[in-house]
Amino acid sequence: MIYTLTFNPAVDYIMCVEKLQRGETNRSKWEEIQFGGKGINVSTVLANLGEETVALGFVAGFTGEALDRAVSARGVRTDFLRLSSGNTRINVKLKGDVETEINAQGPEITEEDIAKLYAKLNVIANGDTLVLAGSVPGGLPQNIYERILSRLSGRGIRFVVDATGALLTNVLPYHPFLIKPNRAELEDICGEKLCTDDAITAAARQLRQKGAENVLVSLGADGALLVDAFDKVHRRKAIAGKVVNTVGSGDSMVAGFLVGAARSYEYAFALGIAAGSATAFASGLAGKEEIMALCPNI
Repeated sequence: MIYTLTFNPAVDYIMCVEKLQRGETNRSKWEEIQFGGKGINVSTVLANLGEETVALGFVAGFTGEALDRAVSARGVRTDFLRLSSGNTRINVKLKGDVETEINAQGPEITEEDIAKLYAKLNVIANGDTLVLAGSVPGGLPQNIYERILSRLSGRGIRFVVDATGALLTNVLPYHPFLIKPNRAELEDICGEKLCTDDAITAAARQLRQKGAENVLVSLGADGALLVDAFDKVHRRKAIAGKVVNTVGSGDSMVAGFLVGAARSYEYAFALGIAAGSATAFASGLAGKEEIMALCPNI
């Protein structure tokens, strides 16, 4: 079973205006509501690919109820913790001649809520996978990922971490099966610009030396690079296509990699790129048909 954990899911309210005029009444050309968060996106694409998955996290209020229903309707099994106050955040995305985003803070998560989460995590067993993805709310300790891996370490669980900065580097001693920084995040960790494949490979190998098994670096329009658990380097350019929306493409890459890893790292890398590209070419998260259609192009 693959479990995903999203601490701060969101309802994204997307509105498109021709030209945003400050201080005036603006009317939208179209609107769209999307329900997600990085871990939820991973679970959605896993389910689309036929993989059994459970989405964990925190929800609150009427927006949390709507998010739970929407994610369940995708075929994802949800096991969210319901907070006693507040609402799951609504992020407003204004698209037009420029793009403006207003991201809400989200509800408060207490130590009591964290204790309830730990109880849920205790069901994860040998052979299962836990994906920790995204940022955490400001009120939580910034070592929360490290605390979770410390509690679950030694149980035969595969850990996947897609996070930034210290949230990522602090978990490396627990030997996560997969980490997925993008180029900017890898540069931030290393403290230098990474302009060549050799430089990216060297930086990824540093993270492997610190404990990560597989380091998958997403490079946007330049494709991706993987240094696998055998220290073999895999490099592929991006698949040609019209990019519609890159939101969720990195999460889709993680899902594709996990599904493909049962066969080989080479196939995992290829399926990850296909999944990430398929989502980038779609208005939402890609389905199995769209993903598999791109595999012959790799």
